[in-house]
Amino acid sequence: MTSDVGFPCLARRRPPRRHRGDRRRRRCPGDDFRGRPDPAPTDRLALTRAVASATPPLTAGTAGRVFATLAVVAATDVATARTVEPHLDALSILAQAGVDAPPGSTWGVFAAEAPGLRLEARPGPTADGTLVLDGTKPWCSLASTLSHALVTVHVGDDRQLVAVDLRQDGVRAHDEAWVARGLPDVPSGPVDFSGVPARQVGDAGWYLRRPGFAWGGIGVAACWWGGAVGLARVLRAHAAARPDSDLLRAALGAVVADLAEAEDALAGAARRIDARADDTTSAEPDWSLLAQVVRSRVRRAVDAVRTRVVHTIGPGPLAGDPAVAARVADLELYVLQDHGDRDLARIGRMVLERGGVAW
Repeated sequence: MTSDVGFPCLARRRPPRRHRGDRRRRRCPGDDFRGRPDPAPTDRLALTRAVASATPPLTAGTAGRVFATLAVVAATDVATARTVEPHLDALSILAQAGVDAPPGSTWGVFAAEAPGLRLEARPGPTADGTLVLDGTKPWCSLASTLSHALVTVHVGDDRQLVAVDLRQDGVRAHDEAWVARGLPDVPSGPVDFSGVPARQVGDAGWYLRRPGFAWGGIGVAACWWGGAVGLARVLRAHAAARPDSDLLRAALGAVVADLAEAEDALAGAARRIDARADDTTSAEPDWSLLAQVVRSRVRRAVDAVRTRVVHTIGPGPLAGDPAVAARVADLELYVLQDHGDRDLARIGRMVLERGGVAW
């Protein structure tokens, strides 16, 4: 991770001269960020494939590069990062399992559970290991536009990961259930599966046992951090336009410190993951504890940045600048993948049960 991901130099610009009778609005700080980058889903997916073609699977030795890539994408557009991240995660999972992705395919990872919804799998009619899916899976981002997904299913008492072609008959995505104001163009409603064939990926429980599960969770946190960097750039532009404002300078200084805390957490995790490429003899770290601590540190920092920037720049950009308003709403929803106090309780439980801290 490098700091230049976060704060490139922003040149100050003089507002255009207004002539008598000219009713054009004067340029305001943040104008460089106006206009929600709102491409068609096919354009966003094309960018996702391009990023994936230049990004290696997440494994020991590539974590720093992968996390930095995700942060750079999110610093430009949170919704695009929300599309790129699961695609890269799926390709990494497939690579770990020794399964090839079809050329040109686009992927999601649907692993959430919800009360009252259950996706069951039963053996198919042939002996090739195919499973047949019936039921409903919640929180399936972009299911109506992706070609494929990795999906966790219930096989008796076990959890099994499967690969599914989403273009088959029997797959119905409920985009109409997605009414969010954040990430509105990344619909994440439930999906019904009715007699849909799927291919097993790994054995039962493999998806959750592997270190890559924790590493992928840190990749999501890298997107949160990148999204906050993009918002911090807005504040920096405001501060540059009003260099005598102590309020803006103080807010910018606090944001720099918060982002540095999150970056340190991500960079430290990347170093520990990448060190495994050269050290296969030492005991494995507690990856689940490490990932949860990193995610909670990043979540706290991102929430602090978003709150401070919004309070400092005031309601004008939120009401009149679609790029700023979109970033704030997108980021606020995205970080809710962290469960706040519930995840902090999980950290406490892990430490009580198995240690993991120096003190």
